[in-house]
Amino acid sequence: QVQLQESGPGLVKPSQTLSLTCSVSNTSLTSNYYYWSWIRQPPGKGLEWIGAIAYTGHTYYNLSLKSRTSISRDTSENQFTLQLFSVTPEDTAKYFCVRGVLGASWRFSSWGQGTQVTVSS
Repeated sequence: QVQLQESGPGLVKPSQTLSLTCSVSNTSLTSNYYYWSWIRQPPGKGLEWIGAIAYTGHTYYNLSLKSRTSISRDTSENQFTLQLFSVTPEDTAKYFCVRGVLGASWRFSSWGQGTQVTVSS
């Protein structure tokens, strides 16, 4: 069974960069047709897809966040990473790493437990 585990700081100061890593077990990031996403949920709000890196290494981003987002991977460690630049308190959320597939729409099948990130001075 695939397992995903987020890690990173729980507190980030405004204007700094939020960096999170997702460690993946029991499968490979390069396994055909799977996409590895970051999704967040601000307090009291719904889920927001941030972006994804495909099994090919190609990246996809939410247009509303694209200018501040970078997703990369380390296949030797089987990890993928989110960087969100110039954060503000509005970036406070629980962040999830997720495995899914892309057809007519995203279908997410495996989720990490999530990690809370607070942006505050």
